[in-house]
Amino acid sequence: MSGALPSRLLYAYYGDDFTGSTDVLEALALHGMPAVLFTSVPTAADLAAFPHCRAIGIAGESRSRSPRWMDAHLPPIFTRMRALGAAVNHYKVCSTFDSSPQTGSIGHAMELGRKAFRTPFVPIVVGAPHLGRAVVFGNLFAEANGAMVRIDRHPTMLHHPVTPMHEADLRLHLARQTRLNIGLVDLRAFDRGLATEQLQAELASRADAVLFDGINDSMLDRTADVLCELAVRKPIFAVGSSGLTYGLLRQWRRAGLVPRHVRLAAAQPADRILVLSGSCSPVTAAQIRHARRDGFAAWPLGQPDTWPLRRQQALKALAEGRSVVLYSSLGPLPAKTQASDALPIALGHLLREIVIRSGVRRIILAGGDTSTHAVPQLSLRALTFTAALTPGAPLCRGHAPGSPLDGLELVLKGGQIGPENFFSAVRNGA
Repeated sequence: MSGALPSRLLYAYYGDDFTGSTDVLEALALHGMPAVLFTSVPTAADLAAFPHCRAIGIAGESRSRSPRWMDAHLPPIFTRMRALGAAVNHYKVCSTFDSSPQTGSIGHAMELGRKAFRTPFVPIVVGAPHLGRAVVFGNLFAEANGAMVRIDRHPTMLHHPVTPMHEADLRLHLARQTRLNIGLVDLRAFDRGLATEQLQAELASRADAVLFDGINDSMLDRTADVLCELAVRKPIFAVGSSGLTYGLLRQWRRAGLVPRHVRLAAAQPADRILVLSGSCSPVTAAQIRHARRDGFAAWPLGQPDTWPLRRQQALKALAEGRSVVLYSSLGPLPAKTQASDALPIALGHLLREIVIRSGVRRIILAGGDTSTHAVPQLSLRALTFTAALTPGAPLCRGHAPGSPLDGLELVLKGGQIGPENFFSAVRNGA
């Protein structure tokens, strides 16, 4: 990358949910970039507490919100991000890209970001090889049971209870959410070494946003090269998965802006952990069953009127030195199940009470919506990276000066993330 960057701050991002936000925090740490993730828009005092950081994140909730909510909340967030002066500004979405015109509209967020950052076009980078996600000729594929399948045939994402994916072509998917004209830099352009030329051709054809194919790291690296050249001249606003973050970090490493070699501490064992799961993923269900076999005490949450009993059971087990799992379901819910943030907010209050009363210092939250709405109930101001566990779900440290929860260790795990023994591995520090 030639030229000088406009700010000491290389990168700012808004995560549309909390689990995805810690996924990016992990990527930054693995590449030696000092970073902090705030749980809301940071004040000057918040930023002053982390003066060494070259990357700033804001964990958000737009993935579960309506366009009207976005209209009210995203513009001031984007304005604050723009004022930070980062070279690259990233609206981070899940690599499954699940969204709809009514809920988590990525297209509408693109419109708001393009206006706030006054950018001529929005790059869209979704491929994330490290998570088993690929975009080929504009179509999204995701790994399932060891095979790559189109996202509209994925056994979980096809039946997602809130935002099922019925269209693999991301341009068609976005066409239901925005009137922006979306171009494509496809596999052929990368193979021929003509990614920049294809981008310019799409912009000449009046593209408002451009989707980049991505099936491997080399394609993401070339995309990052193209975007960083643009960022030298003017800060950019991009939409994408953590695949974009990894591509940018490798480019910055080649440019000498982040360390070439990073030594990270390993996760240490915990005496016991508490797991709260609101996920309906079969992957999480298998993790819960494995944890039960490995000695965890595990109970279904049931209806709220049963929660006092579950609280007492959890406190008793934790006092005995056992790890505990409380879960809302074991596997998929009916397709017509109505989404509501009231349940995860209430779960957050339950979680806070158990953590404070038990003194447990390491927790796992499973499920994107659960994490997004429950974590704020813990009153943590920020999160920083502690250790890598499994890709996309790092161990983090909570910052809450003056609170008994300051220093709490937590893992925010998406439903599809992690091996079957993940809960045990988090407890054991493996």
